[in-house]
Amino acid sequence: MSTTDPREEIVEHLPALRAFAMSLTRNASTADDVVQDSVEKAWKNFDKFQPGTNLRAWLFTILRNTYYSSRRKVKREVSDPEGVFVGQMSEKPAHDGHLQFEEFRKAFAKLPDEQREALTLVGAGGFSYEEAAEMCNCAIGTIKSRANRGRSRLAELLHLREDEPLEMTDAQTTAVVSQRSVGRI
Repeated sequence: MSTTDPREEIVEHLPALRAFAMSLTRNASTADDVVQDSVEKAWKNFDKFQPGTNLRAWLFTILRNTYYSSRRKVKREVSDPEGVFVGQMSEKPAHDGHLQFEEFRKAFAKLPDEQREALTLVGAGGFSYEEAAEMCNCAIGTIKSRANRGRSRLAELLHLREDEPLEMTDAQTTAVVSQRSVGRI
């Protein structure tokens, strides 16, 4: 059994937490706020964490709950689903996969929250269906269904055929839409 304080491991999980928050919020500033609030909640409630269990899953669950709680509270927030405001505030990268990523980003934003969440956790986050189901407080079959429907809808929105190869430079994007990640249980 490790004698390392799990609090020291939080920093290792910050990039994955931010990526998950970005998939939920679709706004970098809001994602950073959600991550910060989540880490603060985790720190204050570390006495509830059971050593030897999955710290990453615990942190992701806190982040997910924080996001949905804040979403219920904020009724009058200006929405930016098309990324118009965000697009004006930052400079886009000019690499060869930029167009494919932009197309993917727009298609991904059109998915319902539950499908984006499932694809992010199982595809890009690398969590098993069991871990994702536990974090989302639902059945494994529900997560599988959400991920499958999300993949199908993304393929439809991106006009991908089953025999067509994915030519994206972003490994996480490829993992989200790839059927190869379906076999992970």
